[in-house]
Amino acid sequence: MKIAMVASEANPLIKTGGLGDVVYSLSKELAKLGEDVAIFLPFYESIKRKGTFINEARYVGEVSVNLSWRNEVASIYRLDIDGIKYFLFDNQRYFGRDRLYGDFDDGERFAFFTIAVIFAFNALNFIPNVVHIHDWQPGMLPCVAREWNLDYLRNTKYILTIHNPAFQGMMPRSCLGDFYSLPDYLYDDGVVRFKDQLSTLKSAIVYSDKITTVSPNHRRELLTPEGSMGLNTILSLREFDFMGILNGIDVDEFNPETDKRIPKNFSKDSFIEQKKINKDKFLTNHGLVDHDKALFSMVSRLTWQKGMDIIYPTLVKILSLGHNVFILGSGEYHYEQMLEDLRRRFPNNMAIFIGYNDDLAHEVYAASDLFLMPSLFEPCGIGQMIAQRYGTLPVVRLTGGLYDTVIPYDGSNDSYANGFGFYNNDANDFANLMDHVLGVYYNKDLFNHLVKNALSLDNSWEKSAREYLDLYRSII
Repeated sequence: MKIAMVASEANPLIKTGGLGDVVYSLSKELAKLGEDVAIFLPFYESIKRKGTFINEARYVGEVSVNLSWRNEVASIYRLDIDGIKYFLFDNQRYFGRDRLYGDFDDGERFAFFTIAVIFAFNALNFIPNVVHIHDWQPGMLPCVAREWNLDYLRNTKYILTIHNPAFQGMMPRSCLGDFYSLPDYLYDDGVVRFKDQLSTLKSAIVYSDKITTVSPNHRRELLTPEGSMGLNTILSLREFDFMGILNGIDVDEFNPETDKRIPKNFSKDSFIEQKKINKDKFLTNHGLVDHDKALFSMVSRLTWQKGMDIIYPTLVKILSLGHNVFILGSGEYHYEQMLEDLRRRFPNNMAIFIGYNDDLAHEVYAASDLFLMPSLFEPCGIGQMIAQRYGTLPVVRLTGGLYDTVIPYDGSNDSYANGFGFYNNDANDFANLMDHVLGVYYNKDLFNHLVKNALSLDNSWEKSAREYLDLYRSII
């Protein structure tokens, strides 16, 4: 089967969050299962600056794209990584800049990319059985391919995965004709209209053969007014074509037994002393002085979605009790400054790294005792599963995929619990949970038993990839 993954980011070339991990890891697992998988991706400037892989990229062709009066060319390069074909679309006007998202012309940039991919299927002689699009950026692809009635895609089917429902590809109605050369009646009839704008995400929901999201619980949330960012009215019309398939993690990259980026490797059968070595070295390297206290960590975007509005009392409580906190991430300026202020107040037991560093992230997961994820919403989340993979117990708000992947210890389920949790989006509830968490931390036998439960989990992509493969086969 020929499978085209169309996305705005994918590891190991570029990622800003879990989307990049999912596109790559799912593709890699599908390739292992014998499928012909290609990832279609913009050739961002930040990819070009990477030494690894990029010298191997070879030019394979180009396509011309007209966006109303604009005529731009996409030069296409190919890389082969882990059994996956990567097709990279180069255009200096749209992708020769430092950041992936957040520019005034994002709608135009990703319209160019979407149409270039449609033409490239034919130009590259890669006619997919299934096109799997991810989030809003390529969301118009099924609509354009079907409304343009392209003969070479007449048998192609389309899958949409919603990773983050907060971003819906909203733009003025004029973009329907200006960018996509589509008639106004699609807007006037409500087919692509959402909140009085064109929505590429709604269009993808309407035109795709099947829709998925990244955990069963998040699917349930997206069918409710409270948890759907307004999408429930649209998704309810496609309820029987809508599935929740839990993400996995790349267990080759995140493997405490073989990870070369951590000081001491360990396994579920031998972790107590080894994790302590990792923790001691990490604390020393970052100027944190009390090695007998717990190390709490976060690896996260610092945004409202990730619970930054409710985390302050919890961090103050942890730090006031002498425990250690390390936070790796970047995001909204006022949250970064909040963390800087806490670091100044508690210089001996709090450290932060504003930005992202992959090597450092691995060290954080391997060294920490507890991992904080108080997300307002979390479609799946992979941070908690990576933490569990390294024997670091997640402390989460039980929403989305966090509900599906973390079994909170309740005092009686020590045989299978693998973390801690709370339900309400409430700062006091989160802070109060720390009494329970720290009580377990000081009971070393119990704590280590829960750590072993976490280390025993199978969060690999194999099961999820087979579910996707079954879904593809059901529609072709």
